[in-house]
Amino acid sequence: MTDKVIVTCALTGVLATREQCPWVPYTPAEIAEEARRAWEAGASVVHIHARTDAGAPTFEPATYAAIAEETRKRCPVILNFSTGGAGPMESRVAHIAQVKPAIGALNMGSMNYAKYSPRRKEFVFDFVFENPFRDISFLLGVMKEAGVKPELECFDVGHTNSIWPLLDKGLLKRPLQFSFIMGVLGGIRASAENLALQAREAPPDSTWEVIGISHEQWRMVGAALALGGNVRVGLEDNFYLDGAGKQMAKSNGDLVAKAVRMARDMGREPATVDDARRMLSLDAAW
Repeated sequence: MTDKVIVTCALTGVLATREQCPWVPYTPAEIAEEARRAWEAGASVVHIHARTDAGAPTFEPATYAAIAEETRKRCPVILNFSTGGAGPMESRVAHIAQVKPAIGALNMGSMNYAKYSPRRKEFVFDFVFENPFRDISFLLGVMKEAGVKPELECFDVGHTNSIWPLLDKGLLKRPLQFSFIMGVLGGIRASAENLALQAREAPPDSTWEVIGISHEQWRMVGAALALGGNVRVGLEDNFYLDGAGKQMAKSNGDLVAKAVRMARDMGREPATVDDARRMLSLDAAW
């Protein structure tokens, strides 16, 4: 039996701008075109943050609906919508309740979230990313009502172990899907050893993917492939096709194509959309 790997592509994010990378998509049609390129290159899931046409982040349900409609015209890729950000929780979930993507990503804990420039000897940004259990529980309740599977974004081991009271309350149901984010300042360091630790902490019937941030992306993709996990790439997380930051990707499809080549070099095949739906238990009632 072929060893399948789910390749997720994070198309745009919140912080990435066209000043940093000219190919970051903003409008629903642009995001949908990038979803198509990612799917054609081998991705079965796309992770989406909506933007205004000018590039600002938005949780407007109509924008998410337009992205979903435009994407479905182009390809059958699985939609994964973000709920991460600032502001009242009620304003960050209406798109989940109304548009009902297959997957909704949510952050599993609070943390210092920062980026430091050694060259400038200062923080590029520095804030507290607040995600108390009260907000996590509210999000999970909305997802459960909408039939949307949660993807549990964990920046550290404590986040991974926050599942237990939520399972006990019936807000989560196994099998779970985790995203292990590696390399954010304030979270767990990006290393193969730490990824193996995170994978061991997840319940054994879970699925998981790695998200390596910036130049850590390809090293962590390799580690996840070796450990039997799934992977996420995309312009939200990293612009470059090399680990040194010299060759910029010109589309999300370029990044997916490299991840697929790496998987095949290690004897694994990219999961189709149907494979991914089965592996993620998306046909189960949530």
